[in-house]
Amino acid sequence: MSLHRLTSITIGVPNVAETAQYYAEFGLTPVSRPGAHEQQFTTRDGGEQLTIAQSSTRRLLRIGVGAQDPDDLDRITHSLGRLDIDSVRDGDSLLVHDPNSALEVLVEVAPELRQEPAVREPMNAPGRADRANVRAPGVDRNDRIRPRKLGHVVIGSVDREATTRFFIDGLGFKMSDHITGIASFMRCSTDHHNVLVQQAPLNFLHHTAWEVDDVDEVGRGASSMLQDHPERHVWGLGRHHLGSNFFWYLKDPAGNFSEYYSDLDCIIEDALWKPEDIGGARGLYNWGPPPPPSFLAPEDLAGLMTGSHAPTA
Repeated sequence: MSLHRLTSITIGVPNVAETAQYYAEFGLTPVSRPGAHEQQFTTRDGGEQLTIAQSSTRRLLRIGVGAQDPDDLDRITHSLGRLDIDSVRDGDSLLVHDPNSALEVLVEVAPELRQEPAVREPMNAPGRADRANVRAPGVDRNDRIRPRKLGHVVIGSVDREATTRFFIDGLGFKMSDHITGIASFMRCSTDHHNVLVQQAPLNFLHHTAWEVDDVDEVGRGASSMLQDHPERHVWGLGRHHLGSNFFWYLKDPAGNFSEYYSDLDCIIEDALWKPEDIGGARGLYNWGPPPPPSFLAPEDLAGLMTGSHAPTA
């Protein structure tokens, strides 16, 4: 695969300082740079992966995608041209706007992500005592949660099929799965999905997802975020069917959802993976509490559509 990861995202919000504080508590590391209108953050493994920037409303301003070499940019330029989509080439980067979702994508030659494997802790199971006479290490953890990388973003598009073509036929993403008539799961790495596009009444950012080591880290991270701010809770703990990952969703002060996740499906050999088209609740989750209505249709969508959106506390 010539594309190999999401490099970064830029999110526009009306309340930069408040939203930046949220992501610092979420476990991302602020990059010390002057200026009140923008704040950058790093993850443990992915480097600088999040920028919070000033905007009149909450929105996803840019997605960064890593490519292996300049020849990949040449191929993408040609593919976009067949879709009658213009792009701007500047050395080892290519800037393009999806005309359907109004999303800006920066494809750039970038190093591949190298991750040290997480420590695999012994687990007991029926007929198997791999951890005898000691407590599970997960219950004694007290260090701060720090996400390993940006995993995926989910966006709403007024024309899901056209935006899906932009990513698949234009940029070279691969299709992983579908929720019948609602959403497309696409990948630019070995992760099950890096971009999910769902049909929506407007173009908007639904959520960003950040990888942690295991389900204990999902639970510990969310519990810490909710300890003094129960209003941040959206949905979780649960496990998705498409992608198989454990999840817990929270809400930042601008109204964007952020997800801690672990144990996502990995697709190493494209030929061995068969995309599924699944409908109903199973397309959303395998187990866990039912998703609240506000997850399926965020409460500020009407305000975003009319331009009257204000930050939520």
